[in-house]
Amino acid sequence: MPAPALSADEVQELLAAERVVVVTSHGPRGYPHAMPMWFAAAGDVVSLWTAARSQKVRNLERDARATLLVEAGDDYGALRGAMIEADAEIVRDEASVRAFARTLIARYPELAAGPLGDPEALEAQVRRRVVVRFAPRRIASWDHRKLAAER
Repeated sequence: MPAPALSADEVQELLAAERVVVVTSHGPRGYPHAMPMWFAAAGDVVSLWTAARSQKVRNLERDARATLLVEAGDDYGALRGAMIEADAEIVRDEASVRAFARTLIARYPELAAGPLGDPEALEAQVRRRVVVRFAPRRIASWDHRKLAAER
């Protein structure tokens, strides 16, 4: 019997609370290419920024399909997560990349204490990065915390 699913609101709460999404794209040799990334979500759309020349961008240029995984819980009874099958859109315009950098800095304040806190360093990063937006096609989720309630 599968674990109970998260509700749509609970998926949103999970995306807001967790700091890492694992992005899996189709690698150049046919194997999955999975990378942990910092992200921000607006509704079900997950976005991240990455180096424009990264392997994940090259993979997504070739095949825009990706699977995202966000999970939480330290023991079996607390496990919960969402697997999002999505289509990627690569956004290259600097105004959008700059705006998303500000979103990431707000979500991850430690970025402001590091290299992104300096306006010149931020602009240098903006020129080398892209934003990747993942539009969900299907979301599968689980919540082991609900198993106890079913017993």
